[in-house]
Amino acid sequence: MTIQRPPSTTAEAPHLERQLSNRHIQLIAIGGAIGTGLFMGSGKTISAAGPSVIFVYMIIGFMLFFVMRAMGELLLSNLNYKSFSDFAADLLGPWAGFFTGWTYWFCWVITGIADVIAIAGYSQELWPALPLWIPGLVTIAILLLLNLTTVKAFGETEFWFALIKIIAIAALIVVGLFMIFSGFQSDAGPASFTNLWSHGGFFPNEFMGFVAGFQIAVFAFVGIELVGTTAAEAKDPEKNLPKAINSIPIRVLLFYVGALIILMSVTPWTQFAAGHSPFIAMFSLAGLGAAATIVNLVVLSSAMSSANSGIYSTSRMVYGLAQEGDAPSVFSKLSRRKVPQNALFLSCVLLLSGVVLMYAGQDIGKAFDMVTTVSAVCFVFVWSIILASYLAFRKRRPQLHDGSKFKMPGGIPMVWAVFAFFAFVLWTLTTQPDTLTALLVTPVWFVVLGIAWFILRRRPAHLARYAAFQAELVQESGRAQEPEPAQK
Repeated sequence: MTIQRPPSTTAEAPHLERQLSNRHIQLIAIGGAIGTGLFMGSGKTISAAGPSVIFVYMIIGFMLFFVMRAMGELLLSNLNYKSFSDFAADLLGPWAGFFTGWTYWFCWVITGIADVIAIAGYSQELWPALPLWIPGLVTIAILLLLNLTTVKAFGETEFWFALIKIIAIAALIVVGLFMIFSGFQSDAGPASFTNLWSHGGFFPNEFMGFVAGFQIAVFAFVGIELVGTTAAEAKDPEKNLPKAINSIPIRVLLFYVGALIILMSVTPWTQFAAGHSPFIAMFSLAGLGAAATIVNLVVLSSAMSSANSGIYSTSRMVYGLAQEGDAPSVFSKLSRRKVPQNALFLSCVLLLSGVVLMYAGQDIGKAFDMVTTVSAVCFVFVWSIILASYLAFRKRRPQLHDGSKFKMPGGIPMVWAVFAFFAFVLWTLTTQPDTLTALLVTPVWFVVLGIAWFILRRRPAHLARYAAFQAELVQESGRAQEPEPAQK
């Protein structure tokens, strides 16, 4: 897979350009770490787990930090890797690049469709007479135009979207602290940190309530790996990627743990319910009616940010897959502005199905509970492939690991600890009927991929493009080509 190389005097195909600066990468990483699940799904998480949800978010954030560090070490080991599907294809074999790339694409298409529906729903709350299809179409049109210009336009848009989320959470923490220290009273009682343990303790719903928190909260972290898809378009990746990855623990503590502690201190956890944003509820409780409307707009922009990320990441992933021969070659074409416009059009056409689904019937909420669980399971697969690639890297390229300036802490033992955690997360999905159904449906996707791979893997065009991809990796790294794993 190709990324930007030094200018050459010879004619060559256009490449992705490194236009994303440090501030873009930092805010894209923050935007990825703060999913719409925090704004829209935290009510359901709190009602299921109680105050123990604080530990749920801390544990998930802690484990995913090591996934990001493994990803960072691998991406920086060869700057010709455009994303994690590249190093999966290189280290585990072409099947891994195919499965990872298409599964990641599938994850974001589902998430993007959910975001389009969420945007339409929140728009209708603000403007009740507005038909649902209008905000859906307008959103897709705006995001397509922004992404068609330059990658810098995407970076700039995501920078401001992420900044809005940060300001909203900071405002919630400041207002909440003022309410706590000023002795604010509501129908539910006084605002106090004692609310965290005075309503049944930290584990009011016992162990299974704690487990239920994981199956909901894991979806809130979807997108944390997004910074890995910017590798080919980041300025000075050796400096900017480590900086963005290393700040993940601070973001999780501040944005997730900090915000949830404030929310459950101002209002006892027993007052929270699924389907209601605790952010809007707290500002309304404070008598800030206008602020509640503003938070509605923030939630809207958060969904826009997620959809924007989805369009960006799916288009880059399809572009990369096309370069490896795993997708039709038409998607490997770049526009004059160095963006994969055909891949962008594909992503936007698929997001339009969200507009159609809005008119599909009354059970759409349940359907989307299921597809977001499917998406979460697929993201766990992608995160697992990143770790499997790291194990292969340590075994096959020890000299590159020894020379790395950004080694993964904990090394191989930590990889197995995270695998054990992922097994626990999958087990939690079996504890509820709706998530169990989604878990049982997910293998259908991998069966479809397996059939496609069986058909594709021996085609001459695929083999030729994959050989060219590997040759370029060798040229970039300056290392001797190692024997490749046999195609499976």
